[in-house]
Amino acid sequence: MTQRKRSFGSQSFSQNRRQPSSSGTQEDNEDSTFTQPSTSQVQRGLEKLTPAQVDQKTSEVIQYFLVKDQKKVPVRRADLVKHVVKDYRNIYPEIIKRAARTFEQVFGLKLVEIDPKNHTYILINNLEAADKPSPVECPANPKLGLLFVILGVTFMKGGVVRENVIWNTLKKLRVDSGEKHEEFGDVKRLVTEEFVRQRYLEYVRIPHTEPMEHEFRWGQRADMEVSKAKILEFMGQLHEQEPQIGRCWL
Repeated sequence: MTQRKRSFGSQSFSQNRRQPSSSGTQEDNEDSTFTQPSTSQVQRGLEKLTPAQVDQKTSEVIQYFLVKDQKKVPVRRADLVKHVVKDYRNIYPEIIKRAARTFEQVFGLKLVEIDPKNHTYILINNLEAADKPSPVECPANPKLGLLFVILGVTFMKGGVVRENVIWNTLKKLRVDSGEKHEEFGDVKRLVTEEFVRQRYLEYVRIPHTEPMEHEFRWGQRADMEVSKAKILEFMGQLHEQEPQIGRCWL
């Protein structure tokens, strides 16, 4: 097959990113009651505990993160303190520091606070060397392939794209947001809820539109996990194949 020449928009789209608005929740109120302990408070707290107790609580925190990471669900500090740390909140900084070190040394993962305002964490792969990008391969997970298409279209549109553009693109690939898909189920729910909850996408209402319209942007997790160069290469491979989200590459 003759290699076709491709060119994609390379303009930076960081300037187009806007943080989605959020309203106060019960978790916000719970987190506002938690004050990050000072170094001296942590030290005094550690003196009252045995090393085994600290190790056990750190292991519980690590397990909590790993379970959440299975579904790529970000972890809020409020939930972590309420459900896992509990009575050990006076040594919270030490527990997080030890957990982060274990993730890096044992699992090859990096614990990242993606939302300092709401204290939200995710785990990202820390094994790939930045200067040695791996070749793009067919995604093993069909949902990942679908996500790559959406991220690719969004990137090539300058970082912000109206949702009707995404739905029309997917329809050309035989994935209709208005119909139940045998692989993805409810496509619209997957894209606008699951991918958004995982922080791969932002789904933001466009002001002053009637009927109401939304647009997509790259989410915080995508910015940290997904190589834009790989996304472009993936999109190039897509354009050279039969237009169908199917067996080999999705």
